[in-house]
Amino acid sequence: MEGLPAKLNDLPDEILFLIFKKLDNIEVLYLFIGVNKRFNKLVHDSIFTNHLTMTRCSSNGSFDRLDNQILDRFCSQILPSIHHKIKWLDIESSFMEDVLLCTSYPNLCALGLHNIEKDIALRIFTGE
Repeated sequence: MEGLPAKLNDLPDEILFLIFKKLDNIEVLYLFIGVNKRFNKLVHDSIFTNHLTMTRCSSNGSFDRLDNQILDRFCSQILPSIHHKIKWLDIESSFMEDVLLCTSYPNLCALGLHNIEKDIALRIFTGE
């Protein structure tokens, strides 16, 4: 074993789950969906798909927008492939419309809207 590099794909599922749990669910999905069939199966587990937090809080307490490349891939590929598994979704107001309109969420029980302005909230929730 000495001198041979360990490959991520060579690790048992149990070890991969331990590694994946150390990452944010968004990172796990973005990095490993589409890599191969085995990783697809692992990251489609409810541990990684039930609750998605698509916000990043900066050190000063404000919310940072996700990178456009990450957001585009989530809206075009990832969310449509896991939409039926998502039960809780936390999103930031600047990309709320993109995320909510890219697919349906038939099992969504909770929605967290972060950094939303009062006038936008009134328009959404009262139709004004």
